[in-house]
Amino acid sequence: MTDVELSAWVGHHMWPLFRVASFLMVVPFIGTQLVPMRIRLGLAMLIALLVTPLLPSGPQVDALSLASVPIIFQQVFIGVVLGFLVFMMVQLFVVAGQIIAMQMGLGFASMVDPTNGVSVPVLSQYFLITVTLLFLSMNGHLVMIEIIIDSFEAWPISSSLIGEDRLWEVIVRISWMFESALLIALPIVTSVLIVTLSFGVMVRAAPTLNVFSLGFPISLIFGLFVMWVAMGDFLPNFERVSRETFLFIRELQGLP
Repeated sequence: MTDVELSAWVGHHMWPLFRVASFLMVVPFIGTQLVPMRIRLGLAMLIALLVTPLLPSGPQVDALSLASVPIIFQQVFIGVVLGFLVFMMVQLFVVAGQIIAMQMGLGFASMVDPTNGVSVPVLSQYFLITVTLLFLSMNGHLVMIEIIIDSFEAWPISSSLIGEDRLWEVIVRISWMFESALLIALPIVTSVLIVTLSFGVMVRAAPTLNVFSLGFPISLIFGLFVMWVAMGDFLPNFERVSRETFLFIRELQGLP
């Protein structure tokens, strides 16, 4: 094997590895601190080895030269963008939990999220655990692998990045995360707001009433009750959000 053939073989296997590894470092569940780095790297190498024979030959560039840096940057950029879109789908439930917790008065009840290493309300952690179980039970991890494999068809290995129009769609997608989180939290927030307004009317009618000793526990109990009732719509909301996310990724890739 000549030096040119060896360099082409290395690049043909190295460039898909960068894209797959970048994707797995960002996506939820797999790209968290709970999964050791060695396992993520081993999984990325396994997927890259399985995908590489199906890909056309890449650019005729020396994989170990400076000319391959733009190609590596493209692979990392695409992997991070696709992983970030899936990451937003999960984090919107964390945002919804934070909105509900602040309205119910549970904002002080927080715990360290082991997946991200930050402190989040307990309600957000409960939503995150529920989303994780639903995502894995619905084979969401297989859909993520399908996303990164289809990306090689939509964006072949080259030195060019995603178009500006596509990148702007990804940036605007951040607002969709907050909109979806607000829609999920809106029924519970509205119900608790009605209780709070009712206590405001009671205080005006009876100024001697201690609203702090009665309003806080009643708002908390009522908020927990409404959240328990609203959990019946959790699965439809998750299906809607996941469907919108994966359809947006396919549209972004230009796939049918």
